[in-house]
Amino acid sequence: MSRILLLGYDPETVDFSDPALPPGMTVEKVHAGIAVALKGFAEHGWESDVCFIRPDETAGPTVERQLGSTRYDCVVIGAGVRLPPRGLALFEAVINAVRKAAPGAAIAFNTRPDDSADAAARGLALGSRI
Repeated sequence: MSRILLLGYDPETVDFSDPALPPGMTVEKVHAGIAVALKGFAEHGWESDVCFIRPDETAGPTVERQLGSTRYDCVVIGAGVRLPPRGLALFEAVINAVRKAAPGAAIAFNTRPDDSADAAARGLALGSRI
């Protein structure tokens, strides 16, 4: 059975006024999207966890700690982490933390929380061909 980690900013820390983020997103919509993602993972027969990070220097260590707690086959990184240009350095820190702590895991990217199962499926398919 595959295990997926859904990784994203704690919705309470997101600046939803950032024009780089999908319009109309709110804390409530993110939580609802995560619920859809978790349901989608379960429908595929995958186990899953959610890891919220803060947009600060604790992000990388938080990711490494979570990835050190169990083996993941795929890490889905939320759009909120990768889209805002001002967060590029933090995005790089997250990617490098995943690469360091889970070198065998596929890395996938969602466009919204509710398409995370599709992202994981792409990542798992790619990982199986490498």
